[in-house]
Formats: sequence, structure tokens, C-alpha cells
Amino acid sequence: MVRVASIGVHILDVLGRPVSEIPPGQNISLLDEIRVTVAGTAGGTAVDLAKLGADVVSIGATGDDEIGNVVRGILRRYGVDSSGMVEKAGVQTSATMLPIRPNGERPALHVMGANAKFCADDVDFDLLPTFDVVHVGGTFLMPMFDGDDAARVLAAARAGGVITTMDVLGVNKPGLDETLRPSLPHLDYFMPNIEEAEMVTGLSTRAEIATFFLDQGVGTVILKMGADGSSIHRLGEEEILIPAYRVDVVDTTGCGDAYDAGFIWGTASGWSLTEAARLASACGSLVATGLGSDAGIKDLESTVAFMNEAPTLPTPA
Repeated sequence: MVRVASIGVHILDVLGRPVSEIPPGQNISLLDEIRVTVAGTAGGTAVDLAKLGADVVSIGATGDDEIGNVVRGILRRYGVDSSGMVEKAGVQTSATMLPIRPNGERPALHVMGANAKFCADDVDFDLLPTFDVVHVGGTFLMPMFDGDDAARVLAAARAGGVITTMDVLGVNKPGLDETLRPSLPHLDYFMPNIEEAEMVTGLSTRAEIATFFLDQGVGTVILKMGADGSSIHRLGEEEILIPAYRVDVVDTTGCGDAYDAGFIWGTASGWSLTEAARLASACGSLVATGLGSDAGIKDLESTVAFMNEAPTLPTPA
């Protein structure tokens, strides 16, 4: 069984759909659906990995509040080991309100909460070599962990022979490249979406962006591009384009986290780069078919069937 540590941002999402506008004053709009889910680039990825059959440990922070109890309870319900989650006194658990538009877009109202207090001291370094993959998710929303702390964790995992992966949460602020730089030499796979990568680098073409990260030591750069699929880069090799799948989009929350989960599972299971990315794309596309980051994916068998049978969308030139 694939064993993964999913380290970083864990969030409770409260989602409602469809929201075309916020009603004025104290008026009420009636929605079709409201859900609460565990999300975040570590939390959402952990849930999806568990659905695919991985042995997953969530490592992150909650507050000592009721939202934290809910987060840990949902993780356990999906089979995620929440023993790596620490409680931070006097701070609330990270949470987001997401009014989902009819076209699936997801503006967010977010409280950083306990994620802002998470640091390397909260990680059991002795456990890192016991995993097949160590995934760091949510860089740029963990000010105490981002930078040197993240690099320490990734370097220790790498030294133990563990595959290392990272995804970020795009926040447009100065110094993103400097925050990321210490971690890049310790990454086997870096998986931002294209908008986040453009924000970090200030560059515009896929080749330029990928080269920026590869030159700093990343083994493989994967740029997620939504309906345009994903673009995979390694030094000295041709770009690989992987299509997204054609689905009826309900909500795009968590699609990138699901892509991470599929890619991690495929890679750790010994699949080829292309096949792992196809599974990743299938996971991301399936999550878009329902409300919340835990939608769409049922198990590995049905996801692989979807990967092999569903129609795909065109990729860009």
C-alpha cells in the first residue's frame, strides 16, 4: 500500500451553490446545496489519496475549537490518520466560505487561522523515512513553515529516500520566489497551477516558467491548466501535454488537490510519468462534477475506468 504524509494547509470549507449574487441587506437567497468539507492543498489531497486506497497521515494544525474537531472527524471518516494534526491554543481552525457561481467558479473568503502557526517543530522528523511520499501542500499560506522550515522537512524526507512533492496556494504578494527558493532543490515534483506559477516567476510561457524552477533543482515541473489539462517538464526532455476530461462542471474547488493525489498515488505505485499524470487528470476532472473538494472520486477502480473511457478535452498548442 502507498504510504503518504500530507503536510501543510488543512481547511474547513463551507460551500453553497449556486450563488449568482449576495442578497442586499438582510434578504435571503435559497440555494440548492450547502456542504462542509476538509480542504486545503494538504487536507484535500489527503482525503482524495485515502479514497484511492493510500495509507495517509495528515500533518498540520488546527485550533482547539469545534471547527478543529470537525476537521479531524472528517479526516478519520475518510480513513486518514489524523494523529499528525496538532492543536494550537488560542487560535481558530482555518476555514473558508465559498459561494460557488453557476459556472463553477469559486470566490473565497478565508481565515488563515492555525495554518499560520504551523511550523517544522510540529513535524515528527523520525517518521519521515517511513513514507513513500512526503507532500507539502499550501505554501504561501503558512508564514512560519514556508521557506526554511519547509526546506528542512523536504531535505530530511529526501535524505531518507522518500519521494517529495509540493503544491502551493497562490497569494499575490511580494517575495513569493524567495519564499519558495529554499525548497526547490529538495523537490522531485513541483505541481502549481499555471496562474500560481506565473505569479511566482513573473514569466508567461510554459517553457520559461518550467525552466525557472528546473534551473533551481526541481526534478519535474507539472503545470496544471484547468480545462487545458497539464504540462509536464523535465530538463532536456520534450514537454508532455496531458488533457483534462470532458465533464459537466459543478464546482472547481479542490480540482488541483485531487490532481496532486492522483499523481502521487500513480508515481508511488510505479506508474510511468504519463500514466500517473493521466490518473491525476482523471481525479481533478471528477472532483469538478460535484460540490466540494471531496466530490467525484469514489475509489481507485472507478477512477481508472473513467480515465480509460471518458472523452478528453483538447490541449493547447
